[in-house]
Amino acid sequence: MRRRNIKGSIETVAVNNYVVGEPQELKGKWNTLFGNDHPIHVEIGMGKGKFIMQLAAQNPDINYIGIEKYSSVLLRAVQKRDEVELKNLYFLRLDAEYITDSFNQEELSRIYLNFNNLRSDHVFSGSAAELSAMRKDALPPKNS
Repeated sequence: MRRRNIKGSIETVAVNNYVVGEPQELKGKWNTLFGNDHPIHVEIGMGKGKFIMQLAAQNPDINYIGIEKYSSVLLRAVQKRDEVELKNLYFLRLDAEYITDSFNQEELSRIYLNFNNLRSDHVFSGSAAELSAMRKDALPPKNS
């Protein structure tokens, strides 16, 4: 996805009601944001939000959080979100490297990582424990 620096995107995203500004403050208590104990699914690298917004519309008994690193990309999702009534969807402007600062592993029922490359589309859909195990297998030892 091509990224453009969109003037005002940082400010617009920062004040939007659907973007959580300090996600680390909700670690261990995300259910208070949603006002229920429904399972929480997270999409990392959500881009413009099409995938996660479709899921949220189709599954009102699941809470969704979309994570995007770039404000200029997240801005497009926020603009779409402002047009629909989805009480089960919030966004974070966050580098996924810091996801553990904002969530306890047991808080997340499912994590989506959608990969797009020139050859095919790949989707990871699994639990936080499965992602953690996969990440540990993929990373070299710290002493390397």
